[in-house]
Amino acid sequence: MIFSALLLLAGTEMISCNSSAEKVEKAEDEVKVANENLDEANSEYLADIEKFRLETNEKIDENAKSIADFNARIATDKKAAKAEYKAKIAALELKNTDMKKKIADYKADGKDGWAKFKEEFNRDMDELGKALKDFTVKNE
Repeated sequence: MIFSALLLLAGTEMISCNSSAEKVEKAEDEVKVANENLDEANSEYLADIEKFRLETNEKIDENAKSIADFNARIATDKKAAKAEYKAKIAALELKNTDMKKKIADYKADGKDGWAKFKEEFNRDMDELGKALKDFTVKNE
């Protein structure tokens, strides 16, 4: 019986040694697979970065083209805008000339007439002043 117990103990030791060796081998295999997965993941990561760079550069180039197109339109629109500005300025000059003529042509017509004229004239002058201010602010 003692001999059987010793045999059992020796057998268990041998099995556990094999088991430890198998565990080490299995762990080494797992490390190898993990390293391969890591290398693959790094390759995918680097490929993704390169893909992103290419896509981003394409978008940046598209944006640059859009900006160039916009600047070209502005250059052509400026000429049309200048004509529009000249027309607005001419209208403002005409209104100003009309106001000058209106005050020069005013004939005394009593206090009530004067109050009414003054009120209308001031209102028209305020509108002209506002129009001039708005025009200047928009074009600065």
